[in-house]
Amino acid sequence: MHELPPAEPVKIGIVSISDRASSGVYEDKGLPALQQWLSSALHNPITFEARLIPDDQAGISQTLVELVDAGCSLVLTTGGTGPALRDVTPEATLAVADKVMPGFGEQMRQISLAFVPTAILSRQVAVIRGSSLIINLPGQPKAIAETLEGLKAADGQQQVHGIFAAVPYCVDLIGGPYLETRDAVCKAFRPKTAQRPMRSC
Repeated sequence: MHELPPAEPVKIGIVSISDRASSGVYEDKGLPALQQWLSSALHNPITFEARLIPDDQAGISQTLVELVDAGCSLVLTTGGTGPALRDVTPEATLAVADKVMPGFGEQMRQISLAFVPTAILSRQVAVIRGSSLIINLPGQPKAIAETLEGLKAADGQQQVHGIFAAVPYCVDLIGGPYLETRDAVCKAFRPKTAQRPMRSC
């Protein structure tokens, strides 16, 4: 049996958007949650580009552009997606988009509705800029994991797919590295013609 080559390295941007956390009023929990989940979900060696910034539309857009220009194939944001006056993450994200990917936002709200009725207040979006995928995630660490992984029954069977199951193939299609997921955390879906040999763990 041939040993598989090492998983491709990937650079991922993670952005926590919060006036209070960025000014030191309280500790940011978004960046650690994103880094922990991605590290557990992917076989790929990851270089993280982390940013903690305030709720400023121009600043958010500038940060997203900088991360894409720095070679981040995937950029995940957390925070600033509700209806409050200072929540401008979706507007800042759409402002830098080449293409909008509405299915991600639809599925994120569908997942969150299984937990809280206020999920309909969420305005998360996902877009493509160049060869990078940018996704707005919820602000709470628990909601981040639920959104990425989806819902599983008590026996471990997937009831509702998390959004990350579709991320690796999307990154393939826009020219990014081949993301290899750990099935125990999140099983990526690809058409058979796009699959490479699977790792055993």
